[in-house]
Amino acid sequence: MHDGAGIPTVEVTDVKDGDFLLDVREDDEWEAGHAEGALHIPMSDFVARYGELTEAAPQDGRIHVICRSGGRSAQVTMYLVQQGFDAVNVDGGMQVWAASGRPVVNDKGEPGYVL
Repeated sequence: MHDGAGIPTVEVTDVKDGDFLLDVREDDEWEAGHAEGALHIPMSDFVARYGELTEAAPQDGRIHVICRSGGRSAQVTMYLVQQGFDAVNVDGGMQVWAASGRPVVNDKGEPGYVL
């Protein structure tokens, strides 16, 4: 599915356990609460830390990009698609993730919240 800007987009409910999730929010947002198992690279550091993603990402798998509401992740998704990755933006971001009852943990692994 594509939104109006041609960005490949999926719903939170389409993300399965074990799917590769890239969280591009800032450090304070991540520390307050994130999806367990997600890779965290803030959008502000993304180009500098791009190598971390290429090492961690599945070679033939999809990268699900998430932020708070979907704006920053849409920009990162577009960048990754241009680099040849199978990347999709998670519509509604962590706000919808939490609202739909998906687990959110803080950086100690305890229940967290979306900042």
